[in-house]
Amino acid sequence: MLVEGGSDRAAVRALAARRGRDLDAEGVAVVALGGITNLGHYVELLGPRGAGLHLAGLYDEPEAGVVRRGLTASGIPAGQDLTVHGFHGCRRDLEDELLRVLGAGAVLRIFEQDGEAGRFRTFQRQPAQRGRPIEAHLHRFLGIRSGRKLRYGRLLVEALDLDRVPAPLDAVLTEVCT
Repeated sequence: MLVEGGSDRAAVRALAARRGRDLDAEGVAVVALGGITNLGHYVELLGPRGAGLHLAGLYDEPEAGVVRRGLTASGIPAGQDLTVHGFHGCRRDLEDELLRVLGAGAVLRIFEQDGEAGRFRTFQRQPAQRGRPIEAHLHRFLGIRSGRKLRYGRLLVEALDLDRVPAPLDAVLTEVCT
């Protein structure tokens, strides 16, 4: 499974664990690409021209063109519907999908439990944040400190109601069912 970064990898692995799946035992590797522009390299290495593995992936919808080009250049003729090839897009990004499903209140409680509520309130008071909706604050806060997205990729998934998993996250994990 190819995902853009470490936070996506943490989220996928956390959801698998919550569902009682051991991806390592199933032979499923979740590979963080270090950015979607590296997708073509990994598809070339692991896909039909390389190791011949069944691939699936998670990407941000604004980057669909990059995904399509990466797949096509690596021997997978990708049309408009990337789900045909096991690649599932998040509207903005996975964090946005998780924030939308959980809601601001639940995310604030997670920040409180994790000791980040004070830092979040300080962040909200910055002049550049004034007048922006709380959802924008939450999304931005996750990305402004090294390692925070990675940590919260797991924590947000652990807080999910398993009946309300964001569709792209659910679909990509379903792609790699044994």
